[in-house]
Amino acid sequence: MKQVRIIISGGGTGGHIFPAVSIANTIKKRFPEAEILFVGAEDRMEMEKVPAAGYKIIGLPVSGFDRSNLFRNIKVIARLLKSISLAKKTIRNFNPDIAVGVGGYASGPTLWSAASLGIPTLIQEQNSYAGVTNKLLAKKVKKICVAYDGMERFFPKDRIVLTGNPIREDLAEAKDKREEALAHFGLAKDKRTILIVGGSLGARTINQSIQAGLEKLLAEDVQVIWQTGKYYYPKADAFLKAFPDKPIWCSAFINRMDYAYAAADLVISRAGASSISELCLLKKPVVLIPSPNVAEDHQTKNAMALVDKKAAVMVKDIEANAKLIDVALDLIRDQSKLQTLSKNISLLAQPNSAERIVDEIVKIIDKVKE
Repeated sequence: MKQVRIIISGGGTGGHIFPAVSIANTIKKRFPEAEILFVGAEDRMEMEKVPAAGYKIIGLPVSGFDRSNLFRNIKVIARLLKSISLAKKTIRNFNPDIAVGVGGYASGPTLWSAASLGIPTLIQEQNSYAGVTNKLLAKKVKKICVAYDGMERFFPKDRIVLTGNPIREDLAEAKDKREEALAHFGLAKDKRTILIVGGSLGARTINQSIQAGLEKLLAEDVQVIWQTGKYYYPKADAFLKAFPDKPIWCSAFINRMDYAYAAADLVISRAGASSISELCLLKKPVVLIPSPNVAEDHQTKNAMALVDKKAAVMVKDIEANAKLIDVALDLIRDQSKLQTLSKNISLLAQPNSAERIVDEIVKIIDKVKE
């Protein structure tokens, strides 16, 4: 099966892009001759991140529906129709053996077009609450790879496979690098470390909450690794001018997430599916602040799937300014609570997810080629 040709579609955030690249890398390891083409949304971050990972990508003019202003959706529908047309043309030209959808705007028109042209399809649903696009696509796909139990609420049971969400390969080696990691960030070996991450695009509420409570944090003799996201970095950087020589490492983006996780005693994070998968595999105690700005409020449902199993602590976005720092400090002071969270979150880990997804891709291709 050397000459396999695969389209991978989706993106929009790192939470969709990193698993997609991980799947592509796993395919390439197994089938070095494989041809892989990504299809993304033309103005989203996949257009930069996918070529940086060494893969070709085609952009569609697709965008999300505007729920607050219905008139703007006339343009959205026009872009969707254009995207379906371009996706069909791309699929005919590339002639893939399978199309794989990882979520995000582009996966809808791409997988719908592939199925209508008789190309087998597979989707990877990363969240505990399925999105509208994947629920629609599920009627035609061969397999649905999921990261949570109980997904038969949304999908045909006979097509579901529990695989987990792939994480970036370098993160799997993060566990034993604590000293090296702390040195990388210029932080002390003997202080407890809090890692604050707002996802690839940043999180306004988390950043505001940290600014509001930073003095309280630093009075506790902890140190901080703070990833702000590119939109919020200038404000955070200006704010930190008032805290010279304090143990805070701050940047718009963290290039060495393996080091960031290795250094962290506690993580403060949004509840994106990809982040949660990383935290489970790395056994990290976490305070989750679900984003309220996502479809079907799926981050709250992701967070509750952990909270119900005593594997994470959740603070609502609307309460973060008032509560987040106090909750984080209560946890960082309590070693036994941190250990309990670490043990419980590790029980939810799904190792080797990319390998398991590629197994399903191979089965589908083999069946078609019989």
